[in-house]
Amino acid sequence: MEQQKQIILTGDRPTGRLHLGHYVGSLKRRVELQNSGEFDEINILIADDQALTDNADNPAKIRDNIINVVLDYLSVGLDPEKTTICVQSALPALHALTFYYMNLVTTARLARNPTVKSEIQMRGFADEGLPVGFFAYPVSQAADITAFNANVVPVGEDQLPMIEQTREIVEKFNRLYGKTLVLPKAIIPENETQRRLPGVDGKAKMSKSLGNCIYLSDTAKTVKKQVNGKMFTDPTHLRIEDPGHTEGNVVFTYLDAFCTDDHFAEYLPDYKNLDEMKEHYRRGGLGDGTCKKFLINVLEETLSPIRESRAKWEKDIASVYDILEAGTKKARETTNETLARVQKAMRIDYFGDRSIIKEWEKLLKEANK
Repeated sequence: MEQQKQIILTGDRPTGRLHLGHYVGSLKRRVELQNSGEFDEINILIADDQALTDNADNPAKIRDNIINVVLDYLSVGLDPEKTTICVQSALPALHALTFYYMNLVTTARLARNPTVKSEIQMRGFADEGLPVGFFAYPVSQAADITAFNANVVPVGEDQLPMIEQTREIVEKFNRLYGKTLVLPKAIIPENETQRRLPGVDGKAKMSKSLGNCIYLSDTAKTVKKQVNGKMFTDPTHLRIEDPGHTEGNVVFTYLDAFCTDDHFAEYLPDYKNLDEMKEHYRRGGLGDGTCKKFLINVLEETLSPIRESRAKWEKDIASVYDILEAGTKKARETTNETLARVQKAMRIDYFGDRSIIKEWEKLLKEANK
């Protein structure tokens, strides 16, 4: 029996530059998976169609950020020789698959999707009216995943309901039309803190509109300003000698996500590890300024090489564009093959299967007896 290929699909909406939340939630893991040698294919989809579902009045925003996103991908270490980077709107098969899958899921089921409900509330659609395209977001995502035959989908914890919905669609399709589609599974970051990094102000999610992001392309000066000026700590920790709380303290949340014991040896040798630092903060005697200075050093160790790599790629945007075009061409072949397989399973490949002629000849012959 032929062993199933290990294929990954993941991606991002090109609504802006990518930030630390994207990095710890997915980008860092993608690079690790890419370099692990455990996967036959890795595909990263720039989901511009899905971004348009709540930005239809401003398509220029999407267009302007596509290259931005590719620059972020390349700067963190995604290698176009190992990973296919492609644009969703340039893959027509995805649109057809989305339409077919819409017939396999009810509006009631979509309305129960926790991620959809959360996103509707966050964007104010409950008051303004909900675009149909946005409501069908999980169906589109199912089309993306199945079109690439992906059986592994790295996601943040908040996206797990989307993968569950995809699995339901796959199971129903295979039950109705025969085993055709690959059933995917989700993998989430092992570090619980990395699954959903909050904004610097303590809000549940980083958001460009809230101004609470640290972007991968931010300068060292900007990073320092965001940490020192906006990062939420413990409001009860008024004096250095006061006992402090590390739970809900964004500085320590970020340290949980980014720092290692080696960072202490390099930047804060008073402590062997984060547990020792937390204990000192809890009992009092450790100031927020010291904690923030340490965090800035830790973040700079992560961001500095990313920033330098991006600067090199920015000198040759034509090559960045060529990488995207080549990846999209390759992805078009893969997704077209899946669409053909789906249409054959549904018996709507009218011009690929001429058996319809024989069926009609048989019917007419019987009718004329």
